[in-house]
Amino acid sequence: MTASRQQEIMDLRALSLTPKQIARKLNLKVSEVNAVIQNQAQQTTLDRLAKGELNPVYQCFASENLVHLLPENLPENNVKNLPKKLLPIKKNDDIERGLGLVVIAREARYNQISVCSYLLDIWCLGVKDTISPRTVDKINFKEFVEQLFTLFPGKPQEVCLEVAQGMIFSACEYAENLGFQPHKDFQKSRSHIGEWDGTIRIECGRDGKPFYISGPHDNPEKIMQTLTKSRGEGNFDFMLGSSPDDFW
Repeated sequence: MTASRQQEIMDLRALSLTPKQIARKLNLKVSEVNAVIQNQAQQTTLDRLAKGELNPVYQCFASENLVHLLPENLPENNVKNLPKKLLPIKKNDDIERGLGLVVIAREARYNQISVCSYLLDIWCLGVKDTISPRTVDKINFKEFVEQLFTLFPGKPQEVCLEVAQGMIFSACEYAENLGFQPHKDFQKSRSHIGEWDGTIRIECGRDGKPFYISGPHDNPEKIMQTLTKSRGEGNFDFMLGSSPDDFW
């Protein structure tokens, strides 16, 4: 599709025409119109982030197992609608394989929401995977978030941005001290998080030590060498050849 035709689509969209109306007017498929609108929204978001301009936060969520690791003295308004039964655990060896998920959503144009997700390995590798800014309709946002958290126990908990930042950067900081960098796509979603003031943190590692559990896309030999170099033989735990989970 030519640049001029894409501009026509965006000009009509600015007049509040629906994708179906635009498609009919320009004799295009609705899917073609939607693709242009979505790509433009994503590019706009990336351009704003590159300039350090952040859209307002819409909502942030964290998997329940990560919320367990928050300090007991955290102000109540940092976690919304928290179930009374959810209490801080004494040791973080009781969460699923050290993996948790954080989602940060910001407002975008045309009733759209820009969403990033961060898969955290708080026992060792830090930011293990990430979804760079993806634009979804407000109507579909709730369903989209629920799908992201499908493989995590409990219900996703709404948290404030400062808590989401603390979870992500605690994991990053811990992993970097071990010699590991965040996932290769982290730079695409890094600016979406905003600046962390370091106030809110979660405990990383397991029983005071790194615990590496190999995944299907890892290079276990290289990771073990890095841990040996940074921590020394016998100062970390590991589990190799474990059954992989589908999405990490």
